[in-house]
Amino acid sequence: MTASLLEPAAREWKEALQHVRHDMYHVPEYVVLDARLYGGVPAAFHYEQDGRRLLIPLILREIPGTDLKDAISPYGYPGPVSDAAPNDRFWQTACAAFVGALREAGVVSAFVRLHPLLHGPAPALRDHGALVHHGETVSMDLTVSEEEMWKQTRADHRNHINRAKRAGTEIVFDDWDRLGEWVEVYHDNMRRVGATSYYFFTAEHLSALHDAVGDRMHLVVALEDGQVVGGNTFFSYDGIATGYVSSTRRAPKRYADELLYDSVRRWCGSRGDRVFHLGGGKGGANDSLFSYKAGFAPGRHAFHTWRVVADRDAYRRLVHDRRPDADPADLTVTFPAYR
Repeated sequence: MTASLLEPAAREWKEALQHVRHDMYHVPEYVVLDARLYGGVPAAFHYEQDGRRLLIPLILREIPGTDLKDAISPYGYPGPVSDAAPNDRFWQTACAAFVGALREAGVVSAFVRLHPLLHGPAPALRDHGALVHHGETVSMDLTVSEEEMWKQTRADHRNHINRAKRAGTEIVFDDWDRLGEWVEVYHDNMRRVGATSYYFFTAEHLSALHDAVGDRMHLVVALEDGQVVGGNTFFSYDGIATGYVSSTRRAPKRYADELLYDSVRRWCGSRGDRVFHLGGGKGGANDSLFSYKAGFAPGRHAFHTWRVVADRDAYRRLVHDRRPDADPADLTVTFPAYR
């Protein structure tokens, strides 16, 4: 049995990915670049016992004013992933080892987002933390015919896609010279919705991510009269297509956004991807964003987060000192409560 927190260059990290089903969020190059945005340290918890493995990508952050740290998932849906069945006893020992490894490293807590398409949540997660269900995410089945995809699409989306085509909206894939133009559109929308600074992904970050993962990341833009009015960045990894960030400039009777989604699913399906995961509403909520995505396909998947307190005494002290009105025993609300 081995249990350890790994650095991105560790041989065990790449070896684990060769044995467990995973997504782009588990690849060390992705975690390294996302950690730079958070201002944290990229890591992964690795556990191996009797030939079975578990991997959890993490970003370790300093807790200001202390010599302690906490851990969060990279942006997206990073894990945990394992080659053991969810009900296998392996998960009990692996989760216990995870808590122990965090505590030994001075990590007070961990906030982990589960992947809706990879494995159901193991019951052992509840025994070693709080498992919180937030809602559902949406996926498109890319193995069906394009005719069936179209039938699954809600009538208003079909109408808008057809209008965008008649208006002459052009869709262009992987013209990375257009990245800067699209980022301006994206930042305009982030300012409009009042997004936090983290979500202002720069052209430099997106370009570095593309350089790191190569043909597993793509840019698609929508043009009107030769001008970029919208676009998506997305991953295509081991049969799973996943949206990263997307944005379209708002204007009356502009439907480039729906046309972009329709074009990406057809393009990914033609390249052999099996599913296009759209994600869900804000924070997993059943909101207008979820409703918009739900209009493209019937695929639904439960989205959970896992909240772990590795050092209960330190966690209680931090909550008492920084948010005395919060209950340190309730892990289902804002977590960690001292942030």
